[in-house]
Amino acid sequence: MTEPRLRLEKITPDNVEAAVEIKVRPEQEKFVSPVAKSLAEAYASPDVAWPRLIFDGEELVGFVMAFLDVRFNPEIPGDRRRSGLWRLNVAADRQGRGYGRFAVESVCEELRRRGESVVTVTWDTGEGGPEGFYLGLGFRPTGEMSGDEVVGEMRL
Repeated sequence: MTEPRLRLEKITPDNVEAAVEIKVRPEQEKFVSPVAKSLAEAYASPDVAWPRLIFDGEELVGFVMAFLDVRFNPEIPGDRRRSGLWRLNVAADRQGRGYGRFAVESVCEELRRRGESVVTVTWDTGEGGPEGFYLGLGFRPTGEMSGDEVVGEMRL
């Protein structure tokens, strides 16, 4: 049986150095944190973080991290738990090839497997930002903000 061309892999001691070298386009850096910060957050919150590397065959092309069962505003009574896309970094020279879509679909598949019926994402607005990408995938703004980011959701 052949290995799937596109796949997600866990971060390991063998691939962590390559993971932190993933860089988005310079104009996108204001919209997404570097992989090193994401891995630190995953280490600090292992119960809610689901970090994975995106591979095309043997080539590392990106990073994706989901969040699991998180309350955005725990100080507000009735704030519901959510799961969704926390971070997405596709290497600058590998963008526009469907890797981001694959990563989001893979996160959705994992959340479905865990019994979720809605996937959540937040994004910064602004020229060159990810809003069009997320809207194109079917996310819709909820009318909420998380800090200065738009909250979007999509039914699974």
